[in-house]
Amino acid sequence: MGALRTGGQGSVYKGRRIGPIISAVKLLPTPVHSESMDDVNYRSFINEVEKLKKVNEIPNPNVVKILNSGITESGSLPFIEMEFIEGPDLGELLKPPHEKVFTIKEAIKVADQLACALSHCHKVGVKHGDIKSNNVKFNIHSGNYVLLDFGLSIMSDEQRRTSIRQAGAIEFMAPEQSEGQMLFQTDVYSFGVVLYELLAGRVPFLLGDNGESARNAVMIAHKETEVPDLLELRKENLPASWAGRELHVPGWLLQLVTKCLQKDPDDRYANGLALHDAINENLVAENEESAGVVIAQLKAENNHLHDQVEYLKEEQQADKSIVKMPRLLLAGIVVLMFGGLAYGILKPSAAKTAGQEPPKKDSIAAVNHGKKVSIDAHTLRQIKLAVIDSIKKDSVKRDSIKQAAAKKAALAKKIAPKKKKKKFLGLF
Repeated sequence: MGALRTGGQGSVYKGRRIGPIISAVKLLPTPVHSESMDDVNYRSFINEVEKLKKVNEIPNPNVVKILNSGITESGSLPFIEMEFIEGPDLGELLKPPHEKVFTIKEAIKVADQLACALSHCHKVGVKHGDIKSNNVKFNIHSGNYVLLDFGLSIMSDEQRRTSIRQAGAIEFMAPEQSEGQMLFQTDVYSFGVVLYELLAGRVPFLLGDNGESARNAVMIAHKETEVPDLLELRKENLPASWAGRELHVPGWLLQLVTKCLQKDPDDRYANGLALHDAINENLVAENEESAGVVIAQLKAENNHLHDQVEYLKEEQQADKSIVKMPRLLLAGIVVLMFGGLAYGILKPSAAKTAGQEPPKKDSIAAVNHGKKVSIDAHTLRQIKLAVIDSIKKDSVKRDSIKQAAAKKAALAKKIAPKKKKKKFLGLF
């Protein structure tokens, strides 16, 4: 169904099996002259294919499935057939319209899943040998990152040396690969380059062109040149719209990349298993630290709520200490007090003279401090109205105080733990 990509390590074609199953077929560039174990290339191919079969004995969501392998009828070219993963590769996700760098969260996801794939392969003795951003795809159906293309792993040492001189992925190759070596630590180094690219927005050592001198310069840089500062490059390539927190790469992640990119293979993680364990340990520690922060926040909030409950309890106790009486009884007492006061002022004098005229209908005579005072009906009505208005105001004030106390008590009852009510007998 057409070529997906071609290069010094062979060509990958999109194919259709009988029915709807789509696959990716990798054709290796070196033909096999004889399909017998006497042929070095054929023997190497068969041995590595047997290892690849072990990779798929236990399915892994981050490793492409190997469906078939063999020798083509025309041209006698070795091939391996893999499942077709629909989705973009990491190289495409770093180009427009996407950003130049990954978010820290997504970069950690890639690191975890790619390390899981390497751990799975190294466990059965398979070295990939060609870890690069174009060989890691995002599966749009599962949401996983999947390691592809085991073509280099099934080549002989001589084929690898020839392929490396022609391949276009020199930026991802470990120092020892220029000499044709392929170790478990080789995959770890290439893993470090991929993770560096996701975080910094470019590989440590750029390939200017595909000429021989440019390729040699990159190979020498891998052997001798110090890796550029990752954070400085991330700062340059970070989108202006992203939050500042995206600049703060976790320290453990920076140390992981640094260890993977050591020049000496012995200074790196021994294999994919050790790499994956290191990532898991740091993720667990990071989660525990985050959980500790959340727990501290919850404790602080709990203490704050406890203080509020205690305050409301004190307010409730203060309200209980105030002597309360029924509204009607209080109103009656006030009326009696004002009535008594009015009576004392307005009561008629007992010592009336025989010649005194009875008071007029619209006035009242009274004695105040030995003086005779006459109060007409209008003044008396004003006094009564004043007394009634005072009673009403006092009643409204008492109602508002009672409502506020009821609200506080309801809030305290809602926050405080429910307690079993005790029943008492007696009079209150």
